[in-house]
Formats: sequence, C-alpha cells, structure tokens
Amino acid sequence: MTDDVERVLADTFAQDWGRLVATLIRVTGDWDLAEECTQDAFAAALRTWRRDGIPDVPRAWLTTTARNRAVDRIRRERVGAEKLRSIRPDPDPGEGGLDLDALDSGIVDERLRLLFTCCHPALSLSSRVELALRTLCGLTTAEIARLFGVPEPTMAKRLVRTKRKIAVAGIPYQVPSAARLPERTPAVLAVLYLMFTEGYAASSGPHLVRVDLCHEAVDLARVLVGLVPDDPEAHGLLALLLLHHARTSARTDVDGVLVALEDQDRALWDRAAIDAGLRHLREAVRHERVGPYQLQALVAACHATAPTAADTDWDRIAGLYDELVVVLPSAAVQVNRAVAIGMAHGPQAGLDALAGAPDHPLRPAVRADLLRRLGRTDDAAAAYREALARTANDAERAYLERRVRG
Repeated sequence: MTDDVERVLADTFAQDWGRLVATLIRVTGDWDLAEECTQDAFAAALRTWRRDGIPDVPRAWLTTTARNRAVDRIRRERVGAEKLRSIRPDPDPGEGGLDLDALDSGIVDERLRLLFTCCHPALSLSSRVELALRTLCGLTTAEIARLFGVPEPTMAKRLVRTKRKIAVAGIPYQVPSAARLPERTPAVLAVLYLMFTEGYAASSGPHLVRVDLCHEAVDLARVLVGLVPDDPEAHGLLALLLLHHARTSARTDVDGVLVALEDQDRALWDRAAIDAGLRHLREAVRHERVGPYQLQALVAACHATAPTAADTDWDRIAGLYDELVVVLPSAAVQVNRAVAIGMAHGPQAGLDALAGAPDHPLRPAVRADLLRRLGRTDDAAAAYREALARTANDAERAYLERRVRG
C-alpha cells in the first residue's frame, strides 16, 4: 500500500501540481498561500491515504483538502475577511461545466491556459518565467536557479519580490483573451524551453533525464503550435525539443551513465521524432523571421542529420552559434559556441573562445574535454574534478569520474 500511495502521489504531483496551485490562486488571490496549502494537501494525503486507502479521484481529494486548508488559514489569521467572502467553488470543466475561460481565450488545453495566465505582461519576462516554473511547473528554487545561472538564495529573493509585486500592484490571475495571447507567447515559449532543459539534463538525482518534464514540454509545445500556427518561434521551439528528445534513448548506457553525443549509438535515435522536428523547422524558417529557438533547432538538425559523428558539419554549427550569440548572448550559448569552435577549428581555438565566456555549470566540463583533446592529461583531470564538484546528477558524476580515471 505504501508504495502504491507514493506512486500515485508522484504521478498526481507531476500531472496536477500546476492545476491545483492555480485553482487556489484563482480563489484566494494569494500565491504563497496557494503553494503552501497545496504542499500541505500532499503531505496530508501521504498520511491519510496510507490509513484509509487511495481515493477514487486523487486530484479532487487534494483540491478539496487544499481549499479547506486555505480557508482555515484565512480564518485563523483573522485578517482575511474579504478573501474569505471571495472564495467560491471553482468549476471543473471536466465535470461537464461550461469553461468560459477556454471559450474567451481559445486555449482548450488547461495546462497551457494556466501558463498563459501566469505570464502576465505587467511582470518582466524573467519574472514571468521564473514564477511559472516555480508555481505551475513545480520546479524547485534550486533547479530554477541553475537554469538561470544564479545562486539559489538570489533566485529565492527574486521569486519573493515577484510575488510581492503581484500583491502590491493587485495584478489579477485571469486567463487572457485571445487578442492578448501574442504579448504573452514569448514567456510561455521560455517556460517550455526551460522546463524541457531541466527534464533533458536534470539538476540532480539518479537519472540524467526526467522523462515526465520532457514529455510535458513537448506536448505543450505541440498544443501551442496549434494555437499560434503562424508563429515561427513556436515551430522552432517544437522542432528543437523534438530533435533533442529523439536522442534520449542513446544518452545513457546500461548502467545509467551519460554517453557523450559523439559516442552515442545513432541507431537508437527516434527517427520519427527527428522527421517531425525537421518538418516543424522547415515551417519555421519559411516565415523568414529567424529567432533563437530556430537557430538552436538548426544546430540540433545538423547533429540529427549526420549519419556518424565524423560527418557532423561543425563549420556550419560554429557559424550558427556566431549568429545565435548575437541574439542570445547567454552563458550557455557562449559555452556551447566554444565547443563548436573547438570541434571546427581545433581544441586550442575552443579554449580561446571559452576563456571569454561567462561562468556556467558546464564550463569546467567543456574546458576539460578541450584539454583532453589537446593531450594535456593532467590539466584535463583537474578540470574534470572541478566539474565533478559542480554537479549533483548521478549520471553526469559517473561520466566525469570515468574521465578523471582516464
């Protein structure tokens, strides 16, 4: 029974966390209260379900419990009379009710509707994305901090400031109309990109890939393309995710250890996903408005279409990174550009490019690999040890430990 409860709770968390939090935000208007009461509901479920059994509809049980916790908290604090009066039943379209939000926005998929709702234009783009990742996608503050390349305490403060701004400015949690979707689409694209990034190379844990996050991001990107079919960056993002996700089965060996791209068995790559990614990439570039997701998808396509690692067009990839760094000069892009330069023009050229790149979690590992290719074994081992100290993912650690041992 214990294993069943934990499994159902894990599945429900992965599928419904964002929906549960969004329900409480909508009925209380308090982001922190919504998160805390949802967490309390999951903790209560772990105790209660072990004793009484798993309910027929876990999500409904959790929703009711979380709402009751919120009401109790407001009552106890004796400062929430207005909030308490504003709490009303939240209709569930799945129970046969008419979903007016979906009709007004044109967004039928509830998950995507939540993301558009969270990405309010009154907030900065980074604030919208960070808040959506934390509140609706359920990523931890540490995971979001890694994605943005900042210390965890810094990210925690940023999230607190964003929630405070929402409260002070009275920014409503409302589904935008169809006419308002374009101004929120860039933030939604960024959320899906970063959700997939955390899923594709998990910050910590025993597995390299968090399959649930990857699948969720790909599914939502497909729905988004259907919603905004003339947005080239939506097609570009979907192409990028599909082309990367196609390599998942080849990215670890039988022991769960990371396998470098050049060493992967390309027969394990998902050709159907690659073909679908290439179709969306062609649709994206047809609009002749190339953006960062399309450029990254073009890089991924170079890898996906190379029969062997030796056939990879590294000159083309280096040129694409030269374009990408102009429109997206992030640390990750600059570090990956150094890799491309090193493969196209030699490891020393790559090291020279890397010297000018900002710090990034992958920087020591990239430096180590370039040093290894130069034959500087001792320097490479030192860099691999530095990379080991900066990762909490078991699959990455096992790979780096093998490299240190030579």
